[in-house]
Amino acid sequence: MQIKHNISLKPYNTFGIDVLAKHFVSIESIDALKQVLSLENYPEIFILGGGSNMLLTKDVTALVLHLNLKGISIISEDKNHVIAQASAGENWHEFVCWCLENDFGGLENLSLIPGNVGTAPIQNIGAYGTELKDSFVSCETLHIASRTIKTFTKSDCSFDYRNSIFKQKEKGKYIICNVRFKLSKKNHTLHTSYGSISDELTKMEITKPSIQDISKAVIQIRQSKLPDPKKIGNSGSFFKNPVILKQAYNKLKENFQDIPGYPVSDTEIKVPAGWLIEKAGFKGKQFGNYGVHKKQALVLVNYGNAKGTDILKLSQLIQDTILRVFNITIEAEVNIL
Repeated sequence: MQIKHNISLKPYNTFGIDVLAKHFVSIESIDALKQVLSLENYPEIFILGGGSNMLLTKDVTALVLHLNLKGISIISEDKNHVIAQASAGENWHEFVCWCLENDFGGLENLSLIPGNVGTAPIQNIGAYGTELKDSFVSCETLHIASRTIKTFTKSDCSFDYRNSIFKQKEKGKYIICNVRFKLSKKNHTLHTSYGSISDELTKMEITKPSIQDISKAVIQIRQSKLPDPKKIGNSGSFFKNPVILKQAYNKLKENFQDIPGYPVSDTEIKVPAGWLIEKAGFKGKQFGNYGVHKKQALVLVNYGNAKGTDILKLSQLIQDTILRVFNITIEAEVNIL
């Protein structure tokens, strides 16, 4: 374990923002993590996983802990299910691929989501009709202040839409070290009705899809709509889809007859933020070396050497415009630092 100084974080965030970490250390074991947290010379820490859900707007003066914990294993299994564990530093999509190679079902709709396993529960990542919480069993964490291990069960985590206890009550108090999932071994439950999965399967001429087929369909859809962070800096969806009262939605429909909406309760409707942003004229709009992606209005992009503050100002301009035009507040899904 070696603490380095003045390290560029450009390779460590999918937006490709070039800011400096004053102090940086790669963590490859829980013991090393405990050791670093006990160092008195570095009272402030900054946890860095896959760097896929953040926008860095300034240099980081705290000690950056790059979680590089690795390992995937089967904890237990019966004839129908398996409990699989993945360490926090494992790439999320590579873990999904491991599940598919072993014919373990449950995560196929979450294929190609950027980031690492350790940050997935924080955000309760979701796509195409499924969320992480649907397969989540528990996660092992390290309490930063006491350096003691604590396990959070599904009920402990207070999962909600793109939300969890780790973004609310316990924000900044724990480091997720590994995550366990309950996955099916046979008679997989397939989720094909959400979005354009069924259309994509039809194009693939597949009538009886496997979990592997669903994953391929999801990957093809995502690749057709979303830019590859290795080529164009981005963090995927920048904004959450807002949930508004049904009365407000019906009033908007008087002026915007094509506004889509999805009921989430008897009184609330979820409106796609991408539609709002596109309708407001931002889709494909470029501001020098940054802008809004031409195929997906939810995605803000760094075309090269943009500053985090540039992208932050753009996000605020979009938020202000959506509020003015639709009287809807949209929240950032990414963490802004």
